[in-house]
Amino acid sequence: MARYTGPVCRICRRHGMKLFLKGQRCFGPKCGVERRGFPPGDHGQRRRKQSEYGLQLREKQKARAIYGILETQFRKHFEQAERRPGVTGENLLRILEMRLDNVVYRLGFADSRNQARQLVRHGHFHLNGRRTDIPSALVKPNDVIEVAPGSRDSEYFKIAQAGMAKRTVPRWLDLDLAGMRGRVLAAPGREDIDTQVNEQLVVEFYSR
Repeated sequence: MARYTGPVCRICRRHGMKLFLKGQRCFGPKCGVERRGFPPGDHGQRRRKQSEYGLQLREKQKARAIYGILETQFRKHFEQAERRPGVTGENLLRILEMRLDNVVYRLGFADSRNQARQLVRHGHFHLNGRRTDIPSALVKPNDVIEVAPGSRDSEYFKIAQAGMAKRTVPRWLDLDLAGMRGRVLAAPGREDIDTQVNEQLVVEFYSR
């Protein structure tokens, strides 16, 4: 599957804010936004007036970067959001939040969504008791996500378990740290999603 393999700090600098794409590095002095707080490229420090289309495109690209999704998959999620009742923008964010890779990240099993995606791909998680290696799988309320029994004794998960106690889990999720499992309590509301995205601009982009 195609994926972006370039420097992710460049993406954060392009959007002028931390998108937390590299886990703990984003909180330290090596963060690209902290070191060079201007857009990349030879003309990065020039002021540019953006068109309405440019603002919409930038917001859509930012949402894609945050969740680590390519255009085809992102558009499919948007079409799903349009078919659901309610506000399309909020539906889209809710779908993105309820992807399996994002839930693994939110529970604290990974430092970034990219790392969570890799862990799911390698079969380290079970969804409702069954091995699942599809990062885009959508979870539902009452679903249980747990570390596969064969992976719990690995060095990675021992270290992860020690650090998870310090992390805050969103209120729509419940974490059983001792059992290395989490449960989806409910679908997240917009107030539960801290992603800094103006979803209305994304809707306007696809509605042109």
